[in-house]
Amino acid sequence: MAERLFLRLDEDPLHGRESSTPAGTLRAFAVRAALQAHVSHILLYRETFAHGHEVRERVLPDGAVRLVFNLGDAPSAGEGAGQPVEAIGASAAPVVVRMRRKVEGLSVTLRPGAATALLGVPAGEIAGQVVHLDRLWQGDAGRLLSRMAEAPDDAARAALLEAALAQRLRDSGDERGRVHAAAMHAARLISASGGRQPLRDVAAAVGVGERRLQQLFGAHVGLSPRTWARLARLHGCLRALRLQPAPAWANVALESGFYDQSHLVNEFRALCGVTPTEFLGRAVSGSSKTAA
Repeated sequence: MAERLFLRLDEDPLHGRESSTPAGTLRAFAVRAALQAHVSHILLYRETFAHGHEVRERVLPDGAVRLVFNLGDAPSAGEGAGQPVEAIGASAAPVVVRMRRKVEGLSVTLRPGAATALLGVPAGEIAGQVVHLDRLWQGDAGRLLSRMAEAPDDAARAALLEAALAQRLRDSGDERGRVHAAAMHAARLISASGGRQPLRDVAAAVGVGERRLQQLFGAHVGLSPRTWARLARLHGCLRALRLQPAPAWANVALESGFYDQSHLVNEFRALCGVTPTEFLGRAVSGSSKTAA
């Protein structure tokens, strides 16, 4: 069965040009000011597949925690069934998503350090997992999904979702409702350096020791700082490949902060599930079919 690719980097409005997602499938909603410290983006997705036909999409990791509200047939990862309302924990592994019939819903991507405020549990408690959101929201997620399904249009659904998120922040109290500033700052420093800044320097910059930095990342990001740095290095490499249609892999490896070409290949396999050459082949195929 053919497998398409999905990639989204921070600067991509909807998805990267490498993605095979058909044009018009995704729509972004502006995040209201009250949520911008906690939510990086809200996307609506809608796609219909032929009866009996299944599409598999390889989603490359970005390390984010997400909330997903499925109004149609919930996509699934692996052999298990998808759930109507989900909290998807931070992960550095690629996921192959299976989609059938009519896929429709809204996805909320949380900023690093914001999970506790909106989920009620540390990001580390759901790392690498897909959890039914009603387990964390005590049934409120399912009720919200029902209200969204009855809304007259997409804008109204997004407004209901944002209002519910804003209410959860108000209900969580001043302390728990805040993003964890040190974790967010550290994550930004690592990302901005493309994963190259030594972790001892990152810890010093946010005023903690390296061990405390590990604890903060585990609780509030859901990944270790070293894993976050691996993703940042990969994303930097993916950006570089957008400028090099015929890359010299040894040079790309060194310029992106890998030890050598072998290190680059191993990291692509671990984080993307494909080799760099396989990725480039899929990226070229995707960019020739879709508009980002």
